[in-house]
Amino acid sequence: MFLYINDHKFMVIVFLYFMVSVILKTVTTIDICLPCIWRTLFGIKCPGGGLTSAFIDLLKLDFAGALKNNRLIYFILPAGLYYLIWDYRKYGNAIVCNQ
Repeated sequence: MFLYINDHKFMVIVFLYFMVSVILKTVTTIDICLPCIWRTLFGIKCPGGGLTSAFIDLLKLDFAGALKNNRLIYFILPAGLYYLIWDYRKYGNAIVCNQ
């Protein structure tokens, strides 16, 4: 597991930043999330807008709020978990084959 983390440093850093920002926003009123670049530049909502809020709603077990913020959360979250498991297994198989 530590080899996987070491070889995927950027992905781990982004994941940790996201989780810390979500936990801070859920537990307190502190918001350290990066603003949406698309909305900042063009002034319109992008398809990914509201995903962080939807994830926070899911953590609070507010399924209707998550659906309201962004319906894609019900596709992106399972797809992301599937990719993470798939990538971890692929990485483990590659290490076993190289030994």
